[in-house]
Amino acid sequence: MASINEIQNRMKSIQDTMKITKAMYMMSSMKLRKAKQKLEDTEPYFYGLQEQIANILYHFPDMENRYFDNRNQDRMETVKKKGIIVMTGDKGMAGAYNHNLVKEAQRLCDESECYRLFVVGEVGRQYFKSQGYPVEEEFRFSTNRPSVHRARVITELIVELCKQDELDEVYVIYTRMINSMKEEVEIQQLLPLKTHEFLKQEKLEQLKKRQVMHNESLYEKDEEKGIDDGDFFIYPSPKKVLDSLVYNYVTGFLYGALVEASASEENARMLAMQAATDNAQEMLHDLSIQYNRVRQAAITQEITEVIGGAKALKKKKKKQVR
Repeated sequence: MASINEIQNRMKSIQDTMKITKAMYMMSSMKLRKAKQKLEDTEPYFYGLQEQIANILYHFPDMENRYFDNRNQDRMETVKKKGIIVMTGDKGMAGAYNHNLVKEAQRLCDESECYRLFVVGEVGRQYFKSQGYPVEEEFRFSTNRPSVHRARVITELIVELCKQDELDEVYVIYTRMINSMKEEVEIQQLLPLKTHEFLKQEKLEQLKKRQVMHNESLYEKDEEKGIDDGDFFIYPSPKKVLDSLVYNYVTGFLYGALVEASASEENARMLAMQAATDNAQEMLHDLSIQYNRVRQAAITQEITEVIGGAKALKKKKKKQVR
């Protein structure tokens, strides 16, 4: 059994650790609130971009674009190289957050014949390098304190590679926070964009307008009642405007992914620190019981020794009297 001093030293060490875990919990909580607020502040702008892209595709359905899956069919059939962007954290102590991301990224890399790996975050970068994966060395970004500027820099790099036919498809792997207790790893195709998703969004908006104006069913077919939007004029040309909007849309998507990754990491760290604090409290409780038992045993031992000494002195005095 450990001595009283050993138990006291261990209790003091656990209490010091609890101070650290509580401080990290508070810091992660503050960063999480800031990340959520950033996302809420910028969402309307990027939703507006999505609506404008949907409008253009809806009115010009036959237009081909290098950023969409309605591009030249010969190019679509020869998908050679994939770009994989993985958004991990810069530090650990966040539970299984980084492990889940790395596992999905490894699976996607192993399934791809030819790919280029872009890792955001120091944890993922060091891991993939240690495992021999071809990590892009010049691609050094972090999910800590995400900004639109950082998203634009990443967009310029990725879009330029797509223009030079260095990449045929681009995927983003990040963690999306569903609620404070649940997170999921998302694998989203960033480029080329899927035309049918934008057209579906535009169609849904048009049907909602009709429902409000005519009190009709949301799912009534367009063929039954045509939609007259009037003339639709774009300057200088739909293709150039769409190229510009896509650039901003990709920037918005990457910024949202950076913010989601940052928020998810801080949320995972909060849960990990809370679990560590709870475990420390349980350990302190067990050590307190153990400490009290050892101290009580020591006190009992001392009392026993005092009583034994007193009895010995009493016997010695009786022998001297005789």
